[in-house]
Amino acid sequence: MASSADVHVRICEQEIIKYDLEIKALIQDVSECTGPQSKLTDFNLQVKEKFSNLRQRIQDLEQMGKEQDKESDKLTLLNKAEGHRKQMLSNQTAWRKANLACKLSIDKLEKEDLLNSEDMSIRHRKMTKESLAQTSSGITESLMSISRMMAQQVQQSEETMSTLATSSRTVHETNEEFKAMTGTIQLGRKLIIKYNRRELTDKLLIFLALALFLATVLYILKKRLFPFF
Repeated sequence: MASSADVHVRICEQEIIKYDLEIKALIQDVSECTGPQSKLTDFNLQVKEKFSNLRQRIQDLEQMGKEQDKESDKLTLLNKAEGHRKQMLSNQTAWRKANLACKLSIDKLEKEDLLNSEDMSIRHRKMTKESLAQTSSGITESLMSISRMMAQQVQQSEETMSTLATSSRTVHETNEEFKAMTGTIQLGRKLIIKYNRRELTDKLLIFLALALFLATVLYILKKRLFPFF
């Protein structure tokens, strides 16, 4: 082979090896992909591009082998091109298997997510119902508590009114008793005044009677002792 041709062959083989390694790495990425679907699609687009470049370089290597003058060089390059083509086909098979496994994994995860979402939705609805029930029970209890408080307030008001009425009656009765006592006191005062006046009159009458008695006695004694006067 000529020197320049040998250089082109080596460059072509290096690019074939590079594309092969990049394809294998992308196939590994595909096999490990867990979604989403858009990520898998992006990996597949890169793989298709690498396969296209690899196929082109294998064809270039095959063409360069056909153009060799020596039969031995020609067979060597054609065998290498065939080996790279078989490796490419093996990579394509691995790629399809990785895609299938990845799609099954993504479908499984999506179903699990859907089931989890439905389960979460059911739990949320259940929790919402329980929350509403608890809220309703709390409101009912609050209303009952308010009703009991109002009943207690009404009862206390009735007791207060009853106490006020009793107090009012007591005050009225006490006032009536005071009025009766005042009348009694006034009557007693009048009786005392009347008694005092009567006592004074009796004293005067007694004094006059005594004076009259003494005067009579003195008169009698005077007549008996001094008959001539």
